[in-house]
Amino acid sequence: MKRHAMIVAVGLFASASALAQTETTGQAGPKPATAAGTVPANANPAHAAAPKAATSAPASTAEGRSAAALALTHEPTYDEGSAQRIKDAAFSYSDLAVRGGWPTIPADAKFALGVQGASDELLRKRLIVSGDLAADKTSGAFDQDLADAVKRFQARHGLAPTGTMTPRTITAMNVSVQKRIRQLEASLERLANMNFGFGQRYVVVNIPAAFAEAIENDLVVRRYRVIVGKTEKPSPTLTTQISSVVLNPTWTVPSSIAKTEISAHMRKDPTYLSRMHMDVLDGHDNPIDPHSVDWSGTHAPNFTVRQQNGAFNALGAVKIDMPNPYSVYMHDTNQRNLFSDDYRFDSHGCSRVDNVRDLAAWLLKDQPKWSRAAIDAEIATGQHLEVAMARKVPVAWIYLTAWMTKDQTVQFRNDVYNQDEQLLEATAEEAAFFSNAANHPLTAHMVQ
Repeated sequence: MKRHAMIVAVGLFASASALAQTETTGQAGPKPATAAGTVPANANPAHAAAPKAATSAPASTAEGRSAAALALTHEPTYDEGSAQRIKDAAFSYSDLAVRGGWPTIPADAKFALGVQGASDELLRKRLIVSGDLAADKTSGAFDQDLADAVKRFQARHGLAPTGTMTPRTITAMNVSVQKRIRQLEASLERLANMNFGFGQRYVVVNIPAAFAEAIENDLVVRRYRVIVGKTEKPSPTLTTQISSVVLNPTWTVPSSIAKTEISAHMRKDPTYLSRMHMDVLDGHDNPIDPHSVDWSGTHAPNFTVRQQNGAFNALGAVKIDMPNPYSVYMHDTNQRNLFSDDYRFDSHGCSRVDNVRDLAAWLLKDQPKWSRAAIDAEIATGQHLEVAMARKVPVAWIYLTAWMTKDQTVQFRNDVYNQDEQLLEATAEEAAFFSNAANHPLTAHMVQ
């Protein structure tokens, strides 16, 4: 019941803000609450160095993309203090909402570095309120200070930190403070339901951000772009342990894919399986003739489809096994060009990892035999090999659209699966049920 009380409390702040939209907008950015209700000046993002501007095209190599991602921050998305920090941020944003929130930027507003624009001061006000621009920068043309503030805002919202006011940047700026509060509430509720055993070393995949982090001694030491589930085939949230690294893996096609996609391909092209280096196996892993199989797709397959290992394999050269009830895992891909995309929601539920060999080497660092060079050499042989972890590494796949890192930077991402409101509505219904049950003589025992 405590977590319901927290959601209700924050919700009351958010509701109060709706009655105060005509109040003067506060000049202080949203900051975590303290006992005194204030924070040091260095907690304000406006006092932090602006992220470096992105180039016109993403880094062309996996190593370059990983390095660029890590350079943004070494603060983990998820650690043992995350829930408390999200709670602090939620109360702080609720206080900001009561003071009027932030102004809206016209969708057709024009901004150019060094050029005075009609909406420049409005943009300054917007960024001061959110703590991305220092409070004394209230006037002037679009200068470098303002561009740096835009970069800070973009980095906090998962946008390329270019300093240019793109349509996506304006859209993110115009999300209401009430919506941001709801995102914080949903993230807090999710963490309240998680039971994750943090270790000295652990891995986190934050699905809405489409990034994976390798965390060691409370710092992110590796960060990778990932491709996660499509909106119609979302990746699950889970906690488990990484148990092995598989080099040159085969791919056992899930029965749902065999029934729909593989069957459809075979109906159109009977040579599809051979071209894709796929075998059809019976219940005892014995090969069977694909022409003897009913590919109508009207019933559950009574066979298994397995793709041989090799450069053509959908899992690429590396698979990271992690036992879980959803049968998902982390892996390489033979479509590495997809990692250059900003929108990386294109899998069937598993997580494809950019620069995955680097992650494999980090996972196996306690096993001297398996250096990065040794991993590369083994992959080059083309032989299938499973390397068991000497020490299993905890892993969490989480769904946080809002969080605050230890340096007190509040981050937001799009709710790509539209799960936030569903969660909050279900939580509110559950809280109402228990509240009513406590007052009813026949159900009072349920909340004892």
